[in-house]
Amino acid sequence: MDLIGVYLREAFESGGCPVCRILEKFEKDEIGTVLYEHVNDPEVRERFKESLGLCPYHAWRLFETASSNPLYGGLGVAIIYEHMLGEYLGSFDGDKPVREGKCHLCTLVEEKEALTVAAVAERMDELLPVYRDSDAILCKRHCELLMDELKKSRPAFAGALREVQKDKLERLRGLLQGFINNSDYRSESGPCKEEVAAIRRSIEALKGRPLAINITGFRKGRKRGRKGIRVGWKV
Repeated sequence: MDLIGVYLREAFESGGCPVCRILEKFEKDEIGTVLYEHVNDPEVRERFKESLGLCPYHAWRLFETASSNPLYGGLGVAIIYEHMLGEYLGSFDGDKPVREGKCHLCTLVEEKEALTVAAVAERMDELLPVYRDSDAILCKRHCELLMDELKKSRPAFAGALREVQKDKLERLRGLLQGFINNSDYRSESGPCKEEVAAIRRSIEALKGRPLAINITGFRKGRKRGRKGIRVGWKV
């Protein structure tokens, strides 16, 4: 297994949706990179200006990350949004509304998602046994994206993944049913830890992690690279 495969294997050995977890870490790292390295980068600032300071989700994630880490503090966010407010105020002078385009960070995460799904599909022969034996459950969105990719590139694995996914979901549903039954006042033991955890896991299996991409959906588009993007894999 190559280095990318090892990285993916680690994600598939963990709980939850492995693709969501990879994207969650990537998003966090990209926000950190913006705050630490690119606040005064003219090119990155232009990308921010296209959406007037990111989408609502990523604007608040940027603020929360800066506020919770003394390494960043509020200065970087203040510099970025002073610029954005200047752009907005400028529209009052010309009576021309500011158009908000696509969020820079949404674009980066979409690119990473496509690369991740393709990388998983390429290594499905090695990752499927790991996935089958782990507690991980691909969310509905990423299972469907991976199935679509496999149908095009490795159709033999599409059916196998479907069966593994179905087995995992049936077991998860059984745990929820166990939680419901054991929550009855007549139950002597009450729900076990695994049954309690199944509530959160079920939401993640259906809706994915709380990422902007799981809210806005998969959007295909631009091909060009961006500053601050790790277009390839970094292990």
